[in-house]
This record gives sequence, structure tokens and C-alpha cells, in this order.
Amino acid sequence: MQLIPRPQLNKKLSIESEQQQAFEQPRVRVIENPNVSNDDQERVAIFIDASNLFYAATHLNVEIDYTKLLRCLIKKRKLLRAYFYTVIDSTNKKQQSFLLWMRRNGYRVVTKELIQHPNGSKKANLDVEIAIDMLTLARYCSTFVLLSAESELIYAVNAVSYQGVQVEVVSLGLLASDSLLSVADCYTDLEEIKQNIQKERTR
Repeated sequence: MQLIPRPQLNKKLSIESEQQQAFEQPRVRVIENPNVSNDDQERVAIFIDASNLFYAATHLNVEIDYTKLLRCLIKKRKLLRAYFYTVIDSTNKKQQSFLLWMRRNGYRVVTKELIQHPNGSKKANLDVEIAIDMLTLARYCSTFVLLSAESELIYAVNAVSYQGVQVEVVSLGLLASDSLLSVADCYTDLEEIKQNIQKERTR
């Protein structure tokens, strides 16, 4: 983890269509009632932009272990919610199976259908959903972990920061927005933790 500001290259992301196959692993315990607190342990909520993560995984040539990823982001804190925002293709059975596994293993999956434009390009953006969920949970958490590089989330990060929430940004260095990092409290490059979040290769 590195303190910011840290100079990065600003680059727009394209939606990644590749989905990763997951295998059954131990579940991660989450808090089901945000209004009930049994202790003073630091509470964290996690917001993962899947398109950013898929792009980073492809660039780093790693297959993500989503149980390891969650534990790496939680650290020794108490998890309130872990959101996973992704575009979907309702005809893709492999993707549907993957998202079902995610829902059963500690993630709240938020989806949006790809929109096809007249020129043939496809696009979907979940920044609004991420921002709304961050603002909604700000009163329940002391820390947010945002796995994204999108500068569109600056206003939401600023807003929750003024409510006393510490915001940790996790992203691939070459994608991270300077303006997003400037309003976050700290930054972690995915390349620095890839050994801790990748699947073990089977022989």
C-alpha cells in the first residue's frame, strides 16, 4: 500500500467481455444486519468494478481467486458488504454460473445489460450504482475499499470522505486516474498484490 498522491497515467477503460470461471471455495462471513454492532472492530465495505478488475487481470496475466481477493481487501477488519458490479450477457451460461458462485460466497452482485449502439459497439457503465451504494453505506462504515480507476467516482469518494469514511483505492497503476487518487486516502497497485490474489496453478 502506498500513500497518495502518486502520479499515474490517465486512460479510459473498455468493457471486458471475458469472464472467469470460479471453483467452490470456503465462504467469507459478512454482516447481515448493518444496524447491529457487537464490538468496535473497524467495519469495511468493498466496491469492485468488474471491468477494471478483468482488464487488470488480463494485463497482469493472472487468474483471480475471488476468495483470496476478498480476504486480501478485508485484511483484519469486519466486512459489512462486498459489492461486485458487472455487465452481463443473459445468454452466457458460463457467466451466469460464475455470478451465482459469487453471490453464494460473500459478494453482492450488481448487474447491468450491455447496450448495443447503432454502430455495433457495446457499452455499459455502473458508476452511478457504485456511487449510490457508497453514499448509502457511509453511515455504517469507517473504511471503504474501491477497486476501480474511474474518475467519474471522484464526487462520490469526496462526499463519503466528508462523512468521515476512509477511502482506499485499489487499481492497476497504468489505469488509475490522478484525480481519483487525489481524493482517496491511500492507494494500492494490483500488481503489488497479484501474488496474494491469484489462483494456484494446478499441475
